[in-house]
Amino acid sequence: MPNVLVIGFDPHTIPGFDPAPVAAGIEEGSRAFAELGLAEDLFLIDFAELDGRAQAKLVEKLRGRQYDAVVVGGGIRKGPGLLELFQFVVNLVHWHQPDAALAFNDRPGDSPEWVLKALEQRRERQ
Repeated sequence: MPNVLVIGFDPHTIPGFDPAPVAAGIEEGSRAFAELGLAEDLFLIDFAELDGRAQAKLVEKLRGRQYDAVVVGGGIRKGPGLLELFQFVVNLVHWHQPDAALAFNDRPGDSPEWVLKALEQRRERQ
């Protein structure tokens, strides 16, 4: 069973943001991972911890186990003013999980689809 780490924002910690649609998408993605036989490990970043605490917690998570694929969620990539965080997250994944396939999503619910594509790309590369 492939191990997958999904990195995204905890929608309940984003100021002035309605968390319901994103939380529902995360649940949808989790169900799909289970149905596909993929072991999902969710790492949700607290928006209040962007002062370095979230990054340190992510390093601990990445050192904790080997992942076959890592998803970097759209909120981290697309949010205004978050390019530096996105770059740092991608580099942390690269440095600590060099064998993991990288996947990116359009929305939380389609993460499993992108993981399957990334795992296939990794297989083709080998």
